[in-house]
Amino acid sequence: MGRMPDATMTQVAKVAGVSVSTVSHVLNGTRPVAPQTRELVMAAIEELGFTHKPVSRSLAAGSTVTIGVSMSLASSLYGQELIAGIEAESLRQGMQLLMSDTRDDPVREERVVANLLAHHVRGLILSPTEGWERGALRLLSEHSVPFVVVDRVQDLRIDQVGVENESGAASVVEHLLATGHERVGIIAGRPGLSTTTERVAGYRLAHRRRGLDVDERYIVDGDSTENGGRQAMSTLLQLDPRPTGVFIGNDTMTIGALRALRQAGLSIPGEMALVCFDDFPWADVFEPRLTTVAQPSFAIGARAVQLLTRRLQDPKAPAQTLRLGGEITHRDSCGCRRRRRESLATPQ
Repeated sequence: MGRMPDATMTQVAKVAGVSVSTVSHVLNGTRPVAPQTRELVMAAIEELGFTHKPVSRSLAAGSTVTIGVSMSLASSLYGQELIAGIEAESLRQGMQLLMSDTRDDPVREERVVANLLAHHVRGLILSPTEGWERGALRLLSEHSVPFVVVDRVQDLRIDQVGVENESGAASVVEHLLATGHERVGIIAGRPGLSTTTERVAGYRLAHRRRGLDVDERYIVDGDSTENGGRQAMSTLLQLDPRPTGVFIGNDTMTIGALRALRQAGLSIPGEMALVCFDDFPWADVFEPRLTTVAQPSFAIGARAVQLLTRRLQDPKAPAQTLRLGGEITHRDSCGCRRRRRESLATPQ
């Protein structure tokens, strides 16, 4: 095959027999690649005459690529790390960011996206609200603007990256069931969000694996907020019989649930065992120390920027959905006496 002008990463991947993301890892050093695979990629690059041009450098001198970020900027620690990953990778790519807060309101989200498009952003990264299809997605489709979804993965053929929600939730809930808790509740996030749906699915999966029926009374909506978490835990405590263990769907609701347990005077894990999605920097200084599923939030943000860069470089590249594995840290709140970490591998 002769030298090909304007070769793309997709063409390099096809010749090398690898994925486009593998080519990106070789070019950008974003993940270790086996020596044999690297040699295949480099040989394909040489054969095609491919030149790696970061998006910002591919424009005329003095120009800068600006991308928009549309998501709830509430004080979730997960969200802060996600944004930090987006910022760090954007800086590395030489791109400029415009961020706007949706406050998880679909009407506000539509206005946010419209405003970002009016500022002529080259692409967007967004964490969709419930009902985004009628507003934000419609606008993006009408304007043919490249975008990447983060966190709240959709059942669509689009570029997106998130964590393995179902397997992470199933693992920690099954851990509670395996330690003898036959009544395990869940404080679920806001209805309609894919993260909520997937974590509830993981809760159900854990029960099926143990051959147990789910008591629907033990599935309570916590609205993804601190106050919602507090109210949801209070609701679970009023049940007869009440659960002896609870899985909490995000970090913000965990704070509210802890407040409700303290107000009720219940000990953890003696009278109520807890496992939580999202880790805290201070999770091991709580009393008791919290058992959590930590999301690779910084990496998710960085990978979102890489996906968007790839889309800008090669608009015809096939859509990718990436799922990154989390890490379970078993501490005290689940009743474990032994502290250990359990990685949830990313599917290949």
